[in-house]
Amino acid sequence: MKKTMLLVSAVCMLATAPFAAASTPEEDMQAFRQYFKDRYPNTPFDDFQNGVYSIDASRRIEWESMEEFPPYEIGLEIGQQAFEKPFANGKTYASCFRNGGINIRQHYPYFDAATGQIKTLEGEINECRVKNGEKALKFGSGELAAVSAYMASTSNGSRINVVIPNDPRALEWYDRGKQHYYAKRGQLNMSCADCHYHYAGYNVRADLLHPALGDLSHFPVYRKKWEARGNGPLAGFGTSHRRFNGCNKQVRAKGYGAQSDEYKALEYFLTFMSNGIPINAPGVRQ
Repeated sequence: MKKTMLLVSAVCMLATAPFAAASTPEEDMQAFRQYFKDRYPNTPFDDFQNGVYSIDASRRIEWESMEEFPPYEIGLEIGQQAFEKPFANGKTYASCFRNGGINIRQHYPYFDAATGQIKTLEGEINECRVKNGEKALKFGSGELAAVSAYMASTSNGSRINVVIPNDPRALEWYDRGKQHYYAKRGQLNMSCADCHYHYAGYNVRADLLHPALGDLSHFPVYRKKWEARGNGPLAGFGTSHRRFNGCNKQVRAKGYGAQSDEYKALEYFLTFMSNGIPINAPGVRQ
């Protein structure tokens, strides 16, 4: 029988973070991983790349049916064409990335020691455009999400390998993302962890809350909900930061916007937690 959550009253009673304050990122990751292994002993580790479809058999059947004729195919082709199309100066996106931008998604986001910043794939796509005399694209959706989705798709099967170097600045970014993940916010006084750690597998109305392990392995995603709101083959594409903002709105909290420092830190923490999970992008979700 599906479990149903009384959203406000039950969640507000939860503890904040399950890790000791002085734990290392590696210790955090091992505890995080073990929690989900213990909670879902029949789910293979690699299968957590499939989100809610890794823990619910009936929804998995529906999802596998969608994947037979994936709604993101045309948009993914548009993303590939944009990736390969020369800029006005004759260069392409491949000139900005190691390995020509192919099979690199598993290393993002990363800490850049030269600037002390977190670099995301979407951020570097726009940096590449500006460097080559082109206008930056709108973050979060549209063409930028499609280009990112194509680049991510070339990494499918490669395992997430995000590094937290022994640099106080990198650890500060990591801790900021960790704090954001477990901190209560908004009028509903909820955290990311309330839904996707403590209450993963519970129902909120008709939605089943997915486990956080492997959460970003399938981003950018193509959501049927987003597709219905827009027009054209790119309407359903969205980055992790678009989803973060949507989550904040759902708990009636202030959003920070795509590529804000807050969301970059959250992406850094959450992707590191899923180290070892294979990339599986773009995912299709409701």
